[in-house]
Amino acid sequence: MSPVILFSLVIVYFLLLLGVAWFTSRNANNESFFIGNRGSNWMLVAFGMIGTSLSGVTFVSVPGTVGIESFTYFQIVIGNLVGYGVVAFVLLPIYYRLQLTSIYNYLQGRLGFLSYKTGASFFILSRTLGATARLYLVVNVLHLTILQDFGMPFWVGAFVILLMILLYTFEGGVKTIVWTDMLQTACMLIGLVVCVVYILSDLGLSLEAGTKALADKGYSNIFITDPASKYFFVKQIVAGAFISITMTGMDQEMMQKNISVRTLKDSQKNMMTFAVIFMLVVLLFLFLGGLLHLFAESKGIAARGDALFPTIALEYMPGAVSIIFIIALISALFPSADGAITALTSSFCIDILGIQRDASLDDKKRKRIRQIVHLVFAAVFLLFVMAFKWMNNPSMIGLILKIAGYTYGPLLGLFAFGILTKRTVNDKLVPLVVIAAPAICFIIDAYQQHIFGGFQIGLELLFINGLLTFLGLCMIPARKVQP
Repeated sequence: MSPVILFSLVIVYFLLLLGVAWFTSRNANNESFFIGNRGSNWMLVAFGMIGTSLSGVTFVSVPGTVGIESFTYFQIVIGNLVGYGVVAFVLLPIYYRLQLTSIYNYLQGRLGFLSYKTGASFFILSRTLGATARLYLVVNVLHLTILQDFGMPFWVGAFVILLMILLYTFEGGVKTIVWTDMLQTACMLIGLVVCVVYILSDLGLSLEAGTKALADKGYSNIFITDPASKYFFVKQIVAGAFISITMTGMDQEMMQKNISVRTLKDSQKNMMTFAVIFMLVVLLFLFLGGLLHLFAESKGIAARGDALFPTIALEYMPGAVSIIFIIALISALFPSADGAITALTSSFCIDILGIQRDASLDDKKRKRIRQIVHLVFAAVFLLFVMAFKWMNNPSMIGLILKIAGYTYGPLLGLFAFGILTKRTVNDKLVPLVVIAAPAICFIIDAYQQHIFGGFQIGLELLFINGLLTFLGLCMIPARKVQP
């Protein structure tokens, strides 16, 4: 497939996004940018959240892991369903009752101002690292398949893509993203289905025969019953539950879309609808991964891991399917990056700078500050994407989940302490606890063979991190009441 044709399609797709952005951002203000004027349709939010949660990492990396890990990733997804239930029926009622714009305001009312700032800071760190890792993966695929043929350096391609994202999110924010995410999720799922149908057809298999072929190869094995393995099903399901509680329910990016829905009941319907569809879509991605490995074996293709799907789609499929793959890949890229930059801008402006609390600022000045912060985060994203390019990790999904274990753990501990206990704390000591917990986890992870022998710690590091934070907060003296 000609890189010129593929590049032209990218431009046409971007122009379509700009058209949607123009239509949705008319008369937009800060309230539109931060929370969509609390008028988002729950069905649109639920559908768009699929694209945000899956991202380019799922699109490329999850199918690539099937050759080594079979369908064991689905154990995490089962746990995700449990976690989404907690988000819907425990966290969302709190956020709606308090009418929050930033969910970290909950920590201020419950624990104190420094706890609030600390929680928001950990979100900013977590989302910056996670979103830029996702962004790097897809930018790298686009660079290898299109941009390098134009002699374009990697950093220029990353800059251009971030500029595209800035242009269509700059005014409308969440109000625009709800619609663009819906469009992009649809394109991504169409690409997924087309690729599955094509590979089944090329291999001469029906859906039933394809399922049997994967089972015969051992690719469709889901549950690992060895307690010592890091893929042990109990560990993975528990980890999956806590991953969705923290990376969705305690994440401003995911929650600002949910709390932009008109009512709590609609937001809960949105969350649980999304949870069920998400499970089915990930299962289809895993099925595709198994088919890709069967296809690679039949054609003698050496590519594995993150390189497997792009190699097959662009070198071994017809041009029309390659085009659909590229559009789907871009559609997987934008929802994770646009929402992240918007959420980070919102959190930094509201939580760190406090522009909503500053009575000396009028709406025009608040908007100006928000736009400057938006531009700064785009520059930060570019720097982190270049850092991940230098690291060149072969499987980004494992790296992203590892990062989440360290950075979302303190958020889990803070929210759990606030919800499950009625104690107050000396707010000044909270930052020390939330820094110490990840540091201890790093030591545990680095020396786990010496500590646990053959027992392996995997994704449950997130739970351990949250538990250490929770216990540390329990040890802090209660806040002294001023006479």
